[in-house]
Amino acid sequence: MADSVSVQQATDSNFDQVINSGKPALVDFWAPWCGPCRIIGPIVEELAPSYEGKAVIAKINVDDNPQVATRFGVTSIPTLMMFKDGKLVDRAIGAMPKAQLQAFIDKNL
Repeated sequence: MADSVSVQQATDSNFDQVINSGKPALVDFWAPWCGPCRIIGPIVEELAPSYEGKAVIAKINVDDNPQVATRFGVTSIPTLMMFKDGKLVDRAIGAMPKAQLQAFIDKNL
């Protein structure tokens, strides 16, 4: 799976910079073994270019970066979280169709 240039890879060490960029941020909490994550991952990457300049779109692998997942109480994946000014403003759990994901991002911009 080729990563889109529009999607940032978040880690335990850079997470606070990602969510404090001055733009709203969508973060996809995922893992390679998670079936629903493999469904929504490409949708996130497909939508990312349309939010260029309006929002940060990021993915974080919870297996490689357990601290952030623990900090935000991620118990199921995929979990999608919207942040504004570094604060969690909304979350959605589970895979969803493209239109629903777009609506989730748009209502939090």
